[in-house]
Amino acid sequence: MGALDYLSNFCTVSSTRKSKRKPMQTVDIKVKMDCDGCERKVKNAVSSMKGARQVDVNRKQSRVTVRGYVEPNKVLKRIKSTGKSAEFWPYVPYNLVSYPYAAQAYDKKAPVGYVKNVVQALPSPNATDEKLTTLFSDDNPHACFHHVKALSGNQQEMGALVLHTN
Repeated sequence: MGALDYLSNFCTVSSTRKSKRKPMQTVDIKVKMDCDGCERKVKNAVSSMKGARQVDVNRKQSRVTVRGYVEPNKVLKRIKSTGKSAEFWPYVPYNLVSYPYAAQAYDKKAPVGYVKNVVQALPSPNATDEKLTTLFSDDNPHACFHHVKALSGNQQEMGALVLHTN
């Protein structure tokens, strides 16, 4: 068998053309759709794309979800070719954002349970609720203690930790 295996290495036929298959992915796009005709037009345009396996249209959320071996930019371009205004889905579920009600993330036009997909939505540094949450943080276990200087009977300064009770 060793000689046949050795000779078979010389006789193998391999294709020089390598096909690059696009990875399976999900593309979410925000599309303004007003009626059943708009919905059908967008769905038909995207369904006819090569590689599209599943197309879900949610008119209430103005969302089109395409699953398959497609390129996101080509899906967006195909939807725009129908005459509809479209953009990549700009929202994420609100529980994935640290501060979903910060000005950068909150959007009145977002579907229920979603906020804008921003890099980092931070609250105002003067926000009262933020100060209260950091007051009892695990990072600073002595946050609720104040270091005070007390004078003893012989007028020497001593440092003492006193629990703040206001």
